[in-house]
Amino acid sequence: MKYKIKITPIDKWVIDPVNRFIGKSTTGGIVLFISAVVALILANSPWKDTYHHIWEHKISFGIDNKFMLDKTLHHWINDGLMAVFFFVVGLELKREIIGGELSNPKKAILPIVAGFGGMLFPALIYLMFNPSGEAHSGWGIPMATDIAFALGVLFLLGKRVPTSLKVFLTVLAIADDLGAVLVIALFYTSDISLTSLIVGSLFLLLLIVSNLLGVRNTFYYGILGVGGLWMAFLLSGVHATIAGVLAAFTIPANVKVDEFVFIEKMKDYLNKFKQADPNGVPTVTPEQLHILEDMRTLSKQAMTPLQRLEHGMHPFVTFVVMPIFALANAGVTISSDSTNSGTSLVALGVIFGLLVGKFIGIVGFTSLFIKLKLAKLPLGMTYKHLIGVGLLASIGFTMSLFIANLAFKNQELIQQAKMGILFASLLGGTLGFLFLYFNTNKSEVNITEADTH
Repeated sequence: MKYKIKITPIDKWVIDPVNRFIGKSTTGGIVLFISAVVALILANSPWKDTYHHIWEHKISFGIDNKFMLDKTLHHWINDGLMAVFFFVVGLELKREIIGGELSNPKKAILPIVAGFGGMLFPALIYLMFNPSGEAHSGWGIPMATDIAFALGVLFLLGKRVPTSLKVFLTVLAIADDLGAVLVIALFYTSDISLTSLIVGSLFLLLLIVSNLLGVRNTFYYGILGVGGLWMAFLLSGVHATIAGVLAAFTIPANVKVDEFVFIEKMKDYLNKFKQADPNGVPTVTPEQLHILEDMRTLSKQAMTPLQRLEHGMHPFVTFVVMPIFALANAGVTISSDSTNSGTSLVALGVIFGLLVGKFIGIVGFTSLFIKLKLAKLPLGMTYKHLIGVGLLASIGFTMSLFIANLAFKNQELIQQAKMGILFASLLGGTLGFLFLYFNTNKSEVNITEADTH
């Protein structure tokens, strides 16, 4: 017997197409790219002054002029919305460490090593161009890889690249994100307020204890994480986005109901629902409603709070947080001085750091570990794929722009860094895509993957 689900016009013409669009792996990168292009267009349009002025509007929070938080919109985006981004990054990191690619040392060692090399060499190359002075502090800018953009480009290649390559780049980028978080925490902080830091540590301890005691309410963790931990870090001098990662690591990652219990109890609920007398009207009976509520509670208990939060927040980060960040940070006004900005030592350090440093670090460290027989390439992956990854990793965009705003107070240096980031990301992404497109094909991938099974 075939069962049909009622499809309304709004489902057919709006909800289903939107869900399909959001569900595609390339969508996040496309939306981020469009946001960056819009920012560049606005920054070079007759409305450029308005565009730049919007982000400088002040937004204040406080009670009777006490405990006031008075920040610009740009600051709230970079310290507030990006804390949400880092929270989701933290959730992904914890999931990968517990049960993902980072949980198996043998599988994780090579992309982690590649990620380390891809952070070390860009920083060294940048310092070759900027060994001293105010520009010196920008060494962290070319260390980052934008996981959304890089994976977006890779997924555009479809079946031309093996699944193992996508996994390799994902783990590399996650290790890269963790490294960037540590760099921000250790090197890009202002004067430390010990009182605020102690308060933040107490909230962190409370979150950890709550996890150990079995508290699973995500709203509870949100209140303590934002109202306590994030606020304390914002006032402490340690960058507030670090609070997002720390809060994520306190979220429970265990299920309350295991698979066997879930299956058996769900069967029981389904039988009860089947036996419940229908009322012959569109609404369900009170008995059916209670059974459905029990089924929903059981389903919730069979999921980890960590994965439930990650799954629920990912669309918000992908389609709200990151596009807004790109709109606020990617707008570079190109003028007669842009050539000088693009060829400044800061811009050159970023460009060569991302394009050359990433490639040497990733390909070089990976090849060295393979040659020393400390690790081997994942099944289905070749050196051609590794070269492509080395090029795609030069897409620094989101994280590089973020670190640039932390590294410099001088707006001219920030503009120079942005020019370098945008140029290197565009060129690296294009070269990586073209190299993989013309040096791999579907038949090769199919044969290689078939041989591995």
